[in-house]
Amino acid sequence: MRIFPAIDIMSGRVVRLISGDEKNLLEYPQLRDPLKVAELWVSKGASFLHVIDLDGAKGVGDNTDIISAIVRSTHVNIQVGGGIRSLAKARFLLDIGVYRVIIGSLAIESPFIVKQIIEEYGDERLAVALDYDDDGSVLYRGWGEKSGILVEDAISLFSNLGCKYFLLTSASRDGSLSGPDIEYLDRIAGLGRIIAAGGIESMDDVILLKKLGVYGVVIGRALYEDKIDLELLLEMVCDDASS
Repeated sequence: MRIFPAIDIMSGRVVRLISGDEKNLLEYPQLRDPLKVAELWVSKGASFLHVIDLDGAKGVGDNTDIISAIVRSTHVNIQVGGGIRSLAKARFLLDIGVYRVIIGSLAIESPFIVKQIIEEYGDERLAVALDYDDDGSVLYRGWGEKSGILVEDAISLFSNLGCKYFLLTSASRDGSLSGPDIEYLDRIAGLGRIIAAGGIESMDDVILLKKLGVYGVVIGRALYEDKIDLELLLEMVCDDASS
C-alpha cells in the first residue's frame, strides 16, 4: 500500500477544508508553510506526497511556484492536482519534476487527453480524480457540477484509455474524520489502482482499506491533528518502510 500525506495549498499556506467548503477551513499554526510541511512528512518516512492547489481548483489563483519548490527540495514522488485544466499545464508540471499529475475536470471534459498524457509520459505519471457524491456520481469543476457519470463507468472509460490510477474522494466525507466510504470502496477496489481519500480518521481505517485491496490512501486532517502516527503507519501497511 502507498500512503500519501496531503498538502492542500490556499493563498500560499497549508489548509484543510471540510467537504471542500471554504467556510469550513481549518489551519494549524505550526503547519502552515507548505515546504516545511512537505519536509516534515518526508522526515517521517514518506516517499510520496499528495499536493493540491486549491486556488487552482477554484480558478482563483496559482501555487505553482510553491509546488516547484517542494519538488526541488524533497526529492520524493509528488502527485499534484488542482487547476490542471489543460494539456499544457499537465506537461509543465511533469516537466518540472512532478511525478504524477491528477486531472479531474479535464478528463471528464476531454477524455482523450488522458490517452495523450499516457502516450507521452507513461501510465505511472497520471491519475484521474473521480470525486463523487453520495449516489456515486462523479463531480467536477471544484465539485460544483455533476457529470452524470457513475464512478464505475468512469473507471471503465479511462481504463480503456490506458489509465491505471484513480483518486476516489467522497465529497461528503472529505476532511470530516468520519471514516472512509468502506462499502463503496469495497465495490470499487478491484477495478484499478484506487487511491482513496476522504474521512480517514485512524490507522484502523487504513488497515481495513488495505485488506479491501485499495492501492493507496490520502491522509490529511488525521495527520495534522496527530490522530495517526505517520512513521508507525508506514511500518504497518507499506510493503517496505520507504513505500
